[in-house]
Amino acid sequence: MILTANGGPENFKPGELPVPSIGPNQLLVRVLAGSVNPIDIKLRKTGNFGYGPGSVLGFDVAGKVEKVGAGVTDFHPADDVYYSPDFGLPGGNAEFNVVNADIVAHKPPSLSWLEAGAVPLAGMTAYGALFERANLRLGQTVLIINSTGGVGSIATQLAHRAGAYVIAVCSGPNMALARSFGADRVIDRNQEDVIAIVKEEHPHGVDIVLDCAGFDWVARCMDLVRPMGQIVTIVNPSGELALGYRKNITLHYSFLRRDRRVLESLSNLIERNLIKPVINKVFRMEEIADAHRLLEQGGGFGKIALSVWT
Repeated sequence: MILTANGGPENFKPGELPVPSIGPNQLLVRVLAGSVNPIDIKLRKTGNFGYGPGSVLGFDVAGKVEKVGAGVTDFHPADDVYYSPDFGLPGGNAEFNVVNADIVAHKPPSLSWLEAGAVPLAGMTAYGALFERANLRLGQTVLIINSTGGVGSIATQLAHRAGAYVIAVCSGPNMALARSFGADRVIDRNQEDVIAIVKEEHPHGVDIVLDCAGFDWVARCMDLVRPMGQIVTIVNPSGELALGYRKNITLHYSFLRRDRRVLESLSNLIERNLIKPVINKVFRMEEIADAHRLLEQGGGFGKIALSVWT
């Protein structure tokens, strides 16, 4: 699907492009599934990073290898793979995608195409935020804001499996889902006073806050983190952050780092039934405008998947 102009989702149009050629250390992949992420919304609206008219978005791919470039030894034609396409190159909202082999992993055999297409971007983001930025350790207390969204749903499961005490913040209809991920405490962000509850139940502060929502959550949570604690945000924060300075809080900005080894770690956890992707709704690729509209509405859970071209 080609973006004919920046702005609304109505600007997606089907179109014909040449099958891309591959260079050394690259793969040509036939796309069978993917998903919609908040970054797709931002780039569609703004055209940042060069994604103007004529661009192809899409930052999750599950598919089959069609061709391998010179120097590729880990993959062969017909291999099942999944990955997050890198910025600056045509994305996965197409029948074929070219990708550097070093950010690709073999698809977990137990996952369907749709499930696999929902994992890479959210899974690597969650893993990086918790383990590469916050260095999450056994027994720590983690507060996860938007614990049932695309990244939050994976992060909640990862934190639980890592032995953390997990406080999940989500909307009321998603509370049971958060508990199913292993959350020890679930708070309704719309009906309960998140700040007051956490302060009362954890008067000495939590070890880590993972902000998957944005807005002013980082500023609001400064008072909830223990001195020398950590906040990780995957969204640009707003509000007054000075309290973090006085408490020696470390604030991490966490942006997706594509890494085959992380995908392989996620695959291992998936195959051991320790984590699982969560799909909210499935759209056909030609219905991508509706998929974008649903994500923009907010309040959902898990990932919005895109099915194979029909």
